[in-house]
Amino acid sequence: MSSPVTPTLYDLAPPGTDPDQQPEALYQRLHAEGPVHRVRMLDLGDVWLVVGRAEARAALADPLLRNDLRHSAGWSDDGSYGPGRNMLQTDPPEHTRLRARVTRHFTQARVTALRPRIRQITAELVDALPRSGTADLVDAFAVPLPITVICELLGVPEQDRPTMRAWSRDLITPDSDEVGRASSAAMAGYFGELLARKRRLPEDDLLSLLAAPDDEDPLSPEELIGMCFLLVVAGHETTMNLISGALYTLLCQPPLLASVRADPSLLGGVVEETLRFHSPARAAAFRYAAGDTRIGDTAVARGEAVVISLGAAGQDPRGCPHAERFALGRERPNHLGFGHGVHHCPGAPLARAEGVIALTELLARRPEFRLAVPPDAVRWRASVLLRGIDELPVRFG
Repeated sequence: MSSPVTPTLYDLAPPGTDPDQQPEALYQRLHAEGPVHRVRMLDLGDVWLVVGRAEARAALADPLLRNDLRHSAGWSDDGSYGPGRNMLQTDPPEHTRLRARVTRHFTQARVTALRPRIRQITAELVDALPRSGTADLVDAFAVPLPITVICELLGVPEQDRPTMRAWSRDLITPDSDEVGRASSAAMAGYFGELLARKRRLPEDDLLSLLAAPDDEDPLSPEELIGMCFLLVVAGHETTMNLISGALYTLLCQPPLLASVRADPSLLGGVVEETLRFHSPARAAAFRYAAGDTRIGDTAVARGEAVVISLGAAGQDPRGCPHAERFALGRERPNHLGFGHGVHHCPGAPLARAEGVIALTELLARRPEFRLAVPPDAVRWRASVLLRGIDELPVRFG
């Protein structure tokens, strides 16, 4: 008797819907059928997909669900384009050591000190937008703000930032395997040279601190490259998606837009609800069972892969009343947008600050703009782990 065929994730989507563009319909079907599913995800093979909020939170904190791919039953190589070795590929105590090197640079106090500079960068970007006509708020606003902030913090020269953005895009959503590998190699080579220069001529930036030769616990070359990769990519891709997703929602809901224009203090809630409803991180980094464990009522065997859908968890009706609606005033924390447990995003305070400042400055300085296309014509760019708007054309004046 043959074993049942595992459906692909797209097989579970309602007919006529595209999960990349309309994930809400897929989430509703998955939630109706249970919090954990056995599915086939493209080239990843058969995985456990966690969509329930309570189950996702528990899985993110389960010490038997590890990030290190070497716990996978099918492990043969690192399985990604990411250069070096970073926090998303490691578990405690190695992860703890790596994380400790950067968390102090993303504390609430450090972010508070950065706020004036973030506000200045934002104001310059808003002032550069056209007074009339159209512009793409992704390319002209949502991308350059977070990549400028993270590159300044790291010490990446201004002239190299457009190339950094292109490499990052190719790593996250490559047009081909060759493009992904080429961008990975180029980024690794670039950071190798930049770190060597920072050792010789240190400056007042994070990379100079990480590369300091007299450090008591120096990072290995592989760890340094991995840290650079993760900070650049994670430091702007998710924030870019957060800003553009929030703007899209406001532009699609004129009453909500009018409310936040009248009371900008509501924008913190807009950021939090965007993290739930349009989760910039579609899924957490893959987990692999280091031993037999359970997710809710589902048994997970050693070596099996687990994908925790942060987007689906945010729209679980069991964990969020009226989860299908974007609504302000929800009690925090009501989402897993920054993860949970030891891998909770250390850059969360910075991302929140950038999101609120971006929306505040744009709405204050440019009171009149609207979508230049119908809402359903706005396309979303998605990978297994991330999802965000590809272009957000607006009309000014």
